[in-house]
Amino acid sequence: MVSESSKILEHKVKEASALSRAQLLPENGPKLIGRIMLLLLILLIIILFLPWRQTIGGRGTITSLRPEDRPQTVQNQIGGRIERWAVREGQEVKKGDTIMVISETNQSYFNPELPVRMDEQLNAKRGSEVAADQKIIASDAQIIALTNGLRIQLSAAQNKVKQALNYVQIDSADLVAVKNFYETSKSRLVRYEAGYRNGLFSLTDIETRRLKLQEDRAKVVSQENKLNNARQELLNARIELDNIRAKYQQSLASAQADRSSAVSSKAGVREEIAKLRNEMSNIDIRRALYVIRAPQSGYVVKTLKAGIGENIKEGESVATLQPKAPLVAAEIYVDAMDVPLILDNSNVRLQFEGWPSVQFSGWPSVAVGTFAGKVSVIDRVSTGDKYRLLIRQDNPLPKNDEPWPLQLRQGSGVYGRVILRSVPVWYEIWRQLNGFPPSLEKEPATTTK
Repeated sequence: MVSESSKILEHKVKEASALSRAQLLPENGPKLIGRIMLLLLILLIIILFLPWRQTIGGRGTITSLRPEDRPQTVQNQIGGRIERWAVREGQEVKKGDTIMVISETNQSYFNPELPVRMDEQLNAKRGSEVAADQKIIASDAQIIALTNGLRIQLSAAQNKVKQALNYVQIDSADLVAVKNFYETSKSRLVRYEAGYRNGLFSLTDIETRRLKLQEDRAKVVSQENKLNNARQELLNARIELDNIRAKYQQSLASAQADRSSAVSSKAGVREEIAKLRNEMSNIDIRRALYVIRAPQSGYVVKTLKAGIGENIKEGESVATLQPKAPLVAAEIYVDAMDVPLILDNSNVRLQFEGWPSVQFSGWPSVAVGTFAGKVSVIDRVSTGDKYRLLIRQDNPLPKNDEPWPLQLRQGSGVYGRVILRSVPVWYEIWRQLNGFPPSLEKEPATTTK
């Protein structure tokens, strides 16, 4: 029993030994593994020294380089009621083509004969202007007539003053002469009276001299009265001259006031005429705005209003228009840390959604299905924590490169890589492990003032 168990155990040990010897490597196995590891190490070292192209990646969408090429909304300048649509979505339109026709909803413009009525008002105002001109002409003629009449009246009044002054001078001289005669008569009477007492003259002579003295005295009184009358006439002539001047000033002021009123009336009429003309021009322009037209050639992407008879407000968007031949550009966003490394003329490789492509980040030369581009615009202000880049098509195209597809549509996705300098693979691995930024292809030129 024991011997049989020993035989069975010995048999199993031999089988296990045989199996172990079969699973052991041959004697040259370690050498083969060593050679493989050495080849892998050499290959790894070679790979570490291969050139690696640094890139800055960013995602975005297709847009347009010019603002006028981007999708826009067509707006109506006045409020109205939709009467007719002249386009449908997706239709191509040319600049000036009708998109929609609207009707008036403002009660101030309901009257279809409004321009005719405005023209009648304008003619009436023009008649008022002619009347104002005629009143100004009449006032000018009245002022001229007053001036001429004043000249004549003043000449006559001045002549009267001069004449009265001459009379005063004459009467003054006569008064002096009469007074001298009176004084002489008085002296003679005194001498005659002395001679009469001495017996030289008779009483008749004395009485004659006394009568003569009374006559001379009467002449003095008469001449004084005459001089006073002449002076009064001179005063009256001067008063009349001043009265003529005052009347002329009053009449002239009234005529000038009438002329000023006519000029003011004419200015007011001209202002109303200008307002009417302006309103008539506004009415003509407003009626031309009943037809909403395409601002430029393109495609009607979407209508933003629907139906017939719907009211729309002033400045409301009615349709979206895509310009026909936009200057396509790629709009991508990159991290703020990478913006200082991007130059205005940096090269970019783009992958457009919908176009199959294979791209290696470090070897853009072996990429398939990518397209060349150039950085055109770098935003000065960040959008959130990203900066926007506008990429235009490279012109001229690099050798063995294709132009951008004509089927590109604005809004579709794009992925771009900004190409920087070439570095060894080991440097790129070391940079990535340490979180350092990429390197510039070349330093930007610095300018000094």
